[in-house]
Amino acid sequence: MRYQNFSRVESAFMKISGVTKMNTRLPYIITENFPTQGVLTALRFLEGVSENPEGVISLPTGKTPEYFIKYTHYLLQNWNKPETKAILAKYGLSNMPRPDLSQLQFVQIDEFYPIPPQQHNSFYNYVNKYYIEGFGLDPSKALLINCDTIELGNGLTYREVFPDFDIDLSLRYRAAKSEEEALKKAAIFQIDDWCSQYEQKIREKGGIGFFLGGIGPDGHIAFNVRGSELFSNTRLTQTNFETQAVAAGDLGGMEISRSRLVITIGLGTITYNPNAVAVIFAAGEAKAEIVKTALEQKINTLYPATVLQRLNNARFFLTTGAASRLNDSIERYYKGSPWNEEKTQRAVIDLCVKLFKYGHHLTIEDLKNDPWCSLIPDLNEHTPAEVSQAIIAKMEKGMHPEENKVIYHTGPHHDDIMLGIMPYVNRQLRSKSNDVHFAIMTSGFTAVTNHFLAGIIEETLQLLESDQIQMIHYPDFFSKGYAFKWDKDVYHFLDNVAKNNESERRRGLCHRLVRSIVVIWKVSCRHELQEVLTQVNNELKSAYDGSKNPPNIQKLKGMLREFEEELVWAYYGVQVKNVHHLRLGFYQGEIFTENPEKNRDMIPILEQLKKLKPNIISLALDPEGSGPDTHYKVLQAIAGAIREWSKEADLSHLRILGYRNVWYKFHPADASMIVPVSLNSLSVLDASFKQSYLSQVNASFPSYEYDGPFSELTRQTWVKQLKQIQLLLGKNYFYENDNAMIRATHGLVYIKEMNVDAFVAIAEELKNLSEGTPF
Repeated sequence: MRYQNFSRVESAFMKISGVTKMNTRLPYIITENFPTQGVLTALRFLEGVSENPEGVISLPTGKTPEYFIKYTHYLLQNWNKPETKAILAKYGLSNMPRPDLSQLQFVQIDEFYPIPPQQHNSFYNYVNKYYIEGFGLDPSKALLINCDTIELGNGLTYREVFPDFDIDLSLRYRAAKSEEEALKKAAIFQIDDWCSQYEQKIREKGGIGFFLGGIGPDGHIAFNVRGSELFSNTRLTQTNFETQAVAAGDLGGMEISRSRLVITIGLGTITYNPNAVAVIFAAGEAKAEIVKTALEQKINTLYPATVLQRLNNARFFLTTGAASRLNDSIERYYKGSPWNEEKTQRAVIDLCVKLFKYGHHLTIEDLKNDPWCSLIPDLNEHTPAEVSQAIIAKMEKGMHPEENKVIYHTGPHHDDIMLGIMPYVNRQLRSKSNDVHFAIMTSGFTAVTNHFLAGIIEETLQLLESDQIQMIHYPDFFSKGYAFKWDKDVYHFLDNVAKNNESERRRGLCHRLVRSIVVIWKVSCRHELQEVLTQVNNELKSAYDGSKNPPNIQKLKGMLREFEEELVWAYYGVQVKNVHHLRLGFYQGEIFTENPEKNRDMIPILEQLKKLKPNIISLALDPEGSGPDTHYKVLQAIAGAIREWSKEADLSHLRILGYRNVWYKFHPADASMIVPVSLNSLSVLDASFKQSYLSQVNASFPSYEYDGPFSELTRQTWVKQLKQIQLLLGKNYFYENDNAMIRATHGLVYIKEMNVDAFVAIAEELKNLSEGTPF
């Protein structure tokens, strides 16, 4: 290990972290929260700039750099203020002059190809906005990837050579079959030449001196995906599914990102300068597993970030969550605080998985030989059975029927409740004594592609032309009639699910589109309706993929998502009035989203809670930096509402249920309830998802873990969770059980139950991890 190379800033943060021992192949520094990681990164960058003001730098794009950019600006703008001087002194930079960034030589790391540089979702646009202009760099000293300036010969543009933006790299190795293919083949080699020249320019500068980057779900740095050659250079290349799934949000869906190529600097480019400072920063538990492999594996092509082991000055800056799977962190978890029942359950269940051995087959020698089970107080041969009984008690709690309850299920997005706890909700809905409500906190418009909406609009125009949307003929339809019978749209749709009548299902969707158009544009007649539909359709077709829609179109997309949510719960007879669409204002589709505000985002939830007076509230409970940013911000808005509600009502009996879905999973030791899932529940999940969430069936914005609809990934998750518990309890516990519900179990859902105080404490801890004061 080469930890003696820490800079002054890094040494100060290392001391604060309290980490005194590392057993990784690269050093890392853990910060308490995401903002503090941003301060560390900003200070380390400015420290490096002060030492090499004309250095060659490469900085990342995306959401991860948010706090790095924010605090670099803050420090530079307030450099001479006493509070900034105190910060600099605290982190080892006393008396350092304000760095001058104007002489730095910027190198763009990567770019989609092709993509017009003026588009807001191009990395060229990003680096110009946030780094060249934002940091005051000299554009004449920058090496940028502008797709418009990459010459393709004969004065042709990529729009002319690749009109559909689809590039077949097999043309590098095979004969062209037509003049069109010959033109494309020549263009590919010209792009390759441009990439070689870009690489040469970097090397002529001595290589990159300061590299800052994130790490992808497959371990990629830049666009060097799993399997990239360890000495690779700048090149035009394909990406893999994991990378395409992450990029889908930028490009407007998997339909685009699946075929879009990239230009990226290589692993050899990043490590060309042996004295380079290379920093990888990662936040959140979702990155924990890939961080573990990057830091604990030898250099190999399966985990591209391992290549940084070549550099003496490479290190990882991690939040506590991102570091949580490291062997070092696991040791600190078990040894760094008093032992509790959760640690016992976790250690025994993990040992079953590690040894692939049933709990009742574990021997005392197995337990004593395990580094964590051996720490269990009063360890004996009965310990696995005691853990088994604790897990069985959680399952019994998960099967307990709810009666005479007001239940308020919340979801950050449309489908979160279904994908998190649908089997549990189904059982609540079976009791007539329960009053069950569903509150979707955001409009979810970013999950609807332009192509999907344009297709529905065209169908609606055709139905209007053939006079198959007859509700518009009612005399008062455009004045007030549109606001009635929204349940009829839902019933009509599901009636034709039963009849397997696809065309009538689509007509039901078009009915809802018409109502939504009237609500948003306030059209007063059929002619205006057709005009608006045509106008929106033209606007969608002229927009580039991934572009930000105007507010009215965002609202229209959101209302289609709302219809989808109403369809799901109408399977169980839930009426539209019990499905609430809050459309919280922080959700605006920006790359750096706003935090929730009290009046705009918290008060609407508070008003519903005071009106409905629920006994049970469910919510998405993801750990720090995991899952979509929306999940965290919705949780904070709900926590604020419950906190305010508790000031005027006795909430001692309020039960709060935290769930997780496709973005992150509970360990069974974390859960307080385990809900059995039958084959019937699995079947209903899949069928209702695919019949109701029409905009999501094609998985335009999938999880990087699975190339398909979220319902299929959820099924896999629930089945895996059963396998986890089967290893502890034994399969015979299930198929020989006296309880038919247990015998019918083929999946499990994990839920964490909390009282108000416990939930508010967790929300505060998450807030500190994600937004905490960094100074």
